[in-house]
Amino acid sequence: MPSRLPTKSDFSPNLTLDIIPPPSGSNPINILILLHGLGDTQSSFSTLARNLNLSETACLSIRGLNPIPPIFTGSDVPAFHWGDDVLVDERRGEIDPDAGFEMVGSVLGGGVLKALTETCGFRAREVFFLGFGQGGMAALRVVTSKAFKGEEFGGVISIGGRLPGSEAEGGSEGKGNCRTPVLLCGGSRSSQITRSAVDAVKARFTDVEYVKWEKGDDSMPRNREEMLPLMKFLARRLRSRAGVPEGAVEV
Repeated sequence: MPSRLPTKSDFSPNLTLDIIPPPSGSNPINILILLHGLGDTQSSFSTLARNLNLSETACLSIRGLNPIPPIFTGSDVPAFHWGDDVLVDERRGEIDPDAGFEMVGSVLGGGVLKALTETCGFRAREVFFLGFGQGGMAALRVVTSKAFKGEEFGGVISIGGRLPGSEAEGGSEGKGNCRTPVLLCGGSRSSQITRSAVDAVKARFTDVEYVKWEKGDDSMPRNREEMLPLMKFLARRLRSRAGVPEGAVEV
């Protein structure tokens, strides 16, 4: 079944998301799922998806599954997260991003990916993830779940998001067996993408590229130099119809 552009009716009505079609308007052969960071909404990543302007690629920018109560943010501005609960790291005095991802596995793995593959015609190899902070952790959680053991997705780009503790400490089962390529990005003084965090990802995945930015923090790319590794990763992995015989697809 040829892949088609998803519509909101393909997904649960409880899920808030934006669908960004390919710039050409043609049916996509790749799908990029964007997962925002802790305390944000899908809107900023919808803008990012349009700015990426990836040919033959549709984008889904999904809002975090749970709201953060204003008591934690100090503001009435809507803020969402991907964890099962809101946990506070008392040592740092901030919300802990590693708050359990069972709901993510159920909603994204069992709901969104099922709709993309069974209803919209995408193969796992054509599905990509780009997550920031806790959104990157959510993406890594989904592709390492037992439900997708042996599957190779198109790739995961995680900016400032490490492997959740439940996956990193899961023993020898699945170690080094996940074939989905990963691009892991972090600042030079990152509190999340530490050496042990990088080692944990490399222990679980067979293909990992780590980019350590000169800037200290794990913020989103701010210039061409910081964005270049992401675009190179996508250029290497995205499938295309360009330059191949009619009706065929480059693999």
